[in-house]
Amino acid sequence: AALPAGALAPAPAQHLFSDPAETEALRGSLLAWYDKCKRDLPWRTLVRGDSGRRGCLWVSEIMLQQTQVATVIDYYNRWMQKWPTLQALAQASLEEVNTLWAGLGYYSRGKRLQEAARKVVSELAGRMPRTAEDLQKLLPGVGRYTAGAIASISYGQATGVVDGNVIRVLCRLRCIGADSSSPAVIDWLWDMANALVDRSRPGDFNQALMELGATVCVPKAPLCGECPVKQHCRARRRKLFGKPTPVPDVEDCGVGGCPLCPPATEPWDSSLGVTNFPRKAAKKQPRAARTAVCVLERRGCHGAMEYLIVQRPSSGLLAGLWEFPSVLLAQSLQEEEQREVLADHLQAWTGQPVVPGALQLIGEVVHIFSHIHQTYVVYSLPLDGDMSLDPALSPSRWVTEEMFHASAVSTAMKKV
Repeated sequence: AALPAGALAPAPAQHLFSDPAETEALRGSLLAWYDKCKRDLPWRTLVRGDSGRRGCLWVSEIMLQQTQVATVIDYYNRWMQKWPTLQALAQASLEEVNTLWAGLGYYSRGKRLQEAARKVVSELAGRMPRTAEDLQKLLPGVGRYTAGAIASISYGQATGVVDGNVIRVLCRLRCIGADSSSPAVIDWLWDMANALVDRSRPGDFNQALMELGATVCVPKAPLCGECPVKQHCRARRRKLFGKPTPVPDVEDCGVGGCPLCPPATEPWDSSLGVTNFPRKAAKKQPRAARTAVCVLERRGCHGAMEYLIVQRPSSGLLAGLWEFPSVLLAQSLQEEEQREVLADHLQAWTGQPVVPGALQLIGEVVHIFSHIHQTYVVYSLPLDGDMSLDPALSPSRWVTEEMFHASAVSTAMKKV
């Protein structure tokens, strides 16, 4: 029968965990290592039977998407202190959620987490779905990975997980050198993770596999000597024994056009060793963007300096966050032209004339988003009196410096 579009042809046994005895040994070694060496992370105190704290793992998993563990810990602790249950989170406002999320990036994650908490409370009688299938189907913002993590760790479902760490570990264990970001290879890795997961301790096994990738089987300079499953790693065997002889053995696939081997144009590089795997497609360079930002300032009625902030649209980049009035610039503009564009923007927005020469250039701030290399050209405009703003255009408010830092503002605006 013809394969579905994008599917991989059957791969040779070299890329599989086809020996049940080896699979059992690998599970046992990995779990024993995890029991002894696992990191003490706040969300791991979850007790499987404790339904009141069920949401804490979910919160941690959403925060950990695209974000390092070290960064997440403080955010997670503050979040759980404020909203210890899903019921508490469901009653929060989006403004409160954005304020606590500020600095974590990918702000739609926090928004969808809160929407999903409301759905659990209002439509699902406060009960989280218990299987990976239902979690993914019923909760906004819960994808394949998060669903697998919650179902296995919180509810003991024998389902695998695949994240960046797991991809790296599996590709090295089984010399998978095809593009690990391609949908077909990702599906293959999911099948492998589901076959490999320990049936009696699925949650611990999945955490162990991710922990191994995070602390030992790291992208560069992996600590192969400390790896609990090194005897099962075909990339390590290949490193130790070099390029195989013409007689095929476990290090060599021996099948022309294998869908999981590295492409012929990218052969094994002995200087890289196990870090030959995983292979990824060339990363797209972030696009460059320039934005003019104006810090409008006035003396408040109590003598403290106040600054004007406005709210971004409810969708798109940094949705719903607050910022100083800003306007996107064409890349080719000279400084004088930038000033005029910003003055026109402020004038249209405030309904009052703004003289370009009154804008004081403060400097430039660079902030790298995942897909945008953003340069903010920062201006200051001191005001003597008040400025009436059209509330139909965008919500706005005057804040002190202290109020600014307590608002839902992005890391980029804090830099500004």
